[in-house]
Amino acid sequence: MKTHLLALIALTVLSGLPLSSAQAHGEKALEPFIRMRTIQWYDVQWSTQTFKVNDEVSVSGKFHVAEDWPISVPKPEASFLNISTPGPVLIRTERYLNGKPWTNSVALQPGGDYDFKVVMKGRLPGRYHIHPFFNLKDAGQVMGPGVWLEIGGNPSDFSNTIKTINGEMIDMESFGFANGVFWHLFWGALAAAWLLWWVRRPLFISRYRMLDAGLEDELITPQDKWIAKVVLVSVPVLVLVLNTVTANRYPDVIPLQAGLDQILPLPAQVNAGTVNVDTLKAEYNIAQRAMVLQVKVDNRSQGAVRIGEFASSNVHFLNADVADAGYNPGKDDVSNNGLSLDNASPIEPGEQRTVTIEVRDAAWESERLDGLIRDADSRLGGLLFLYDDVLGKRYISSISAAVIPKFI
Repeated sequence: MKTHLLALIALTVLSGLPLSSAQAHGEKALEPFIRMRTIQWYDVQWSTQTFKVNDEVSVSGKFHVAEDWPISVPKPEASFLNISTPGPVLIRTERYLNGKPWTNSVALQPGGDYDFKVVMKGRLPGRYHIHPFFNLKDAGQVMGPGVWLEIGGNPSDFSNTIKTINGEMIDMESFGFANGVFWHLFWGALAAAWLLWWVRRPLFISRYRMLDAGLEDELITPQDKWIAKVVLVSVPVLVLVLNTVTANRYPDVIPLQAGLDQILPLPAQVNAGTVNVDTLKAEYNIAQRAMVLQVKVDNRSQGAVRIGEFASSNVHFLNADVADAGYNPGKDDVSNNGLSLDNASPIEPGEQRTVTIEVRDAAWESERLDGLIRDADSRLGGLLFLYDDVLGKRYISSISAAVIPKFI
């Protein structure tokens, strides 16, 4: 009794404590090998992070569909780009893939490069954690980099008026609302009446006794049968009549689309062949929280290049010695100077060099990427950025390798 009383007191105290809202959308919950080796985001940026209700905001960027797609993850034959928000705080007004407007799901090609843009409008004031993400059929959501958006203004000022194909102006916030409420109540009342008709009489024990006595034919009366026939006929007839009335009232209707868009990838921007990178070995030192990569760089460009950045699962590791590696992350991105090389001198044109890259930072643990060594598919994936300091060019390679854990 004393234990129960203490538990009740503890629950009462805890219920009075202030609760903070969730500040993430589960982007760390997905297995590391899926986050690293499916959709590889880069150059993602927002037009603004502070705006008001009714103001437009857009997110744009690029992504590479990894060649080393995990064998346990279904191919991206049906994918949908969306924005992860804590409720209807924004509305999406436009969406583009490779400069083409699109509304349906799309088939992505492993090894393909794409750019995207999503235009939205502020709906509810507040401070929200927002991500672009791809919903992969039978695989789940792969989140892009997240930022905090500040939406000001008054929620009552929000306007969502559109022009239909027949020229009528309608408010999407209230159009059809009363009609929808009416039919929900109508069908709910009909279902409740049908249920109450059968449960109004004694149940269970009385029925069991009648069945046990061989009186099962008396459980359903002629009146029950007549009402059942009326419902069986009237409901389909009512639906067909109402469907005909609606079709006549709104003759110009575009049905919900269920097609699959086929948008070809852009000319190669990642693994374009100018600077090739082959990953020879990858080791993760658990004690030092460091990933050590041994790569072979083949520089076929016209200028010397230097390794400036490694990005994986929206985590960016920068080489402090490369000034051009000026990635400008949002407030919520992880970015640091945790990348170092065994040989930091530029790789000259025509040169082939084996380089050891150490990426050491607590982000491997805080972002739950170190769980890679405990996955059944223990392979690393990410984008390696190389820079030409003289010509101002950037080369990107998508790399992958099996990871060997080191415990000492």
